[in-house]
Amino acid sequence: MTAAALLLAPVPALAGEGGHFWSGDWYLKVGAAGFAAPRYEGAKSYLFQVTPMISLGKAGSTVRFSSRNDNPSFALIDNGAFRAGATGKLVMPRDEDDSDDLKGLTPIKLGGELGGFAEVYPTDWLRVRGEIRHGIRSHHGVVADVAADAFVDVRPDVRVSAGPRLSLASKDYMQAYYGVTPGQAAVSGLDAYDPSGGVHSVGAGAAITWQVNEKIETSAFAEYKRLVGPAGDSSLVRQRGDRDQFLVGVSATYRFDFTLP
Repeated sequence: MTAAALLLAPVPALAGEGGHFWSGDWYLKVGAAGFAAPRYEGAKSYLFQVTPMISLGKAGSTVRFSSRNDNPSFALIDNGAFRAGATGKLVMPRDEDDSDDLKGLTPIKLGGELGGFAEVYPTDWLRVRGEIRHGIRSHHGVVADVAADAFVDVRPDVRVSAGPRLSLASKDYMQAYYGVTPGQAAVSGLDAYDPSGGVHSVGAGAAITWQVNEKIETSAFAEYKRLVGPAGDSSLVRQRGDRDQFLVGVSATYRFDFTLP
C-alpha cells in the first residue's frame, strides 16, 4: 500500500465557509501489518511479509468500519452512509528470486494501481465496498475487488468482523500474472497458457480489532481465497502452485491528529 493514493484534489463541495476544502482538523493513521502469505499469487509455499498501512481523513468524518483489505483512499464524497473517492495500491515486484517456480516467466515490475472506490452501509452492522483500479508499470490491466463485512462490537474497545470477498481482473492482468507464452513454456517447463479476463478469486475474511487507546489500534486477521476461472486454470497454479490461498497476520496503527488552515 502507498501514500501515493491519498490524492488531495480541490473539491469545492468539501470546503467550509471561509476556508478551503482542506481546512480543519484531520487525522493520519500509520502503521504496519505482518502476515504469512503465499510467496506469489497462486504459490504453494508461504513467506512472512510486512506491509505499511496508511489512512487519511477529516476528524469530523470518522470511518465507521475499515478493513486491512481497504487500500489507501481519500473520500471525495462522505455522508456517513455512503463514501466514494480515489484509491491506490502499491504493487510489489515478482521474479524468479521470489521462487524457483517463476524461472523463465516475465518478471513483474514494481508499480502500482490507481482508481476509485465506493462503500455503502445497508445496515448499522454491514458495509459493502468496491474498488476498481488500473495498473501502472507492473501491469496494464484492470482489477475490481468487492467485499462485504458484517461487524459487531463485543466490547466498547473490541470489534469482530467477517464477510465474503470477490475479485475480478481483465485479460491484461491475467496474462501478466498467469499467462505462459510458448517461448516461456520452453524455458520454464510449464504448459503454454493464454488466459482471458474474468473472475479471479472468491473467498472470505475475518478480523478481531482492539482499540488499545485513543491513538493505537491493533488487529488479528485471517483470510482465505480460492483462485478460479482463468487464474485457477493457469499452468503456473496447476503444475506448481495451489488454488487455495491462505493469509494470517496481525497489524497495528497509530493516529496523528493535526489541523490545516
